[in-house]
Amino acid sequence: MTQTIKVHGLRQGYGKTIVLQDINLTVASGEILALIGPSGSGKTTLVSTIMGMLRPKVGDVTVLGQAMPNRQLLAKIGFMAQTDALYNALTGRENLNFFGAMQGVSKQTLAQSIPAAAKVVDLTEDLDRNIGGYSGGMKRRLSLAIALISDPAILILDEPTVGIDPVLRQKIWLELHKMAAAGKTILLTTHVMEDAEQADSILMIRKGEAIAQGRPKQLISDYQVDSIEAVFLKAGRQQDAHTRNR
Repeated sequence: MTQTIKVHGLRQGYGKTIVLQDINLTVASGEILALIGPSGSGKTTLVSTIMGMLRPKVGDVTVLGQAMPNRQLLAKIGFMAQTDALYNALTGRENLNFFGAMQGVSKQTLAQSIPAAAKVVDLTEDLDRNIGGYSGGMKRRLSLAIALISDPAILILDEPTVGIDPVLRQKIWLELHKMAAAGKTILLTTHVMEDAEQADSILMIRKGEAIAQGRPKQLISDYQVDSIEAVFLKAGRQQDAHTRNR
């Protein structure tokens, strides 16, 4: 499989504050990588750097073989932000049409991709409602649909399942696995351990450092525990012990 996203020796921060230290990861075409970590651990900063919104202080970030930042590559990335950026005065369909046009999707393509994306996130019956009446979970689902409508080579999803019920979460994961099987690269951040266990590989970040990395079953085996949550807790304790002994 082709390496689609590669991060090597990344140190990132704001001013003199270091947020990420020595981060390394690769995501291949057809692979789903989950970034796990508590709020403030650096997940969103890492995503922003991969997207090219931040220039690496130290290290290299490449997407589709090209160094980031690279504005031209943004057209090949579907992005779902942690905070919904939608127009409440418009309907769901109007939001999808607007953001699709912003991504350069033709009207003819949108006519097909909007119903398909709405079906994935279970919004078909609500597409022509003003989204001012949507619940928080419905807005998250609409944001995910917006990330899907241009059929990008790469999907980067920041906390995609927040506020989404368990039944729909499983339906969305089924679609994500189908997309990955078709060759799409998917990187998502989450603090929901059930989501992380569905990914092909996991990178756990705590206090700006990678504390564990690998495939879910292998991590559980390596750390001799019975869940991904237990892996995270044990790896965190090891990080704290290492910090004390420096």
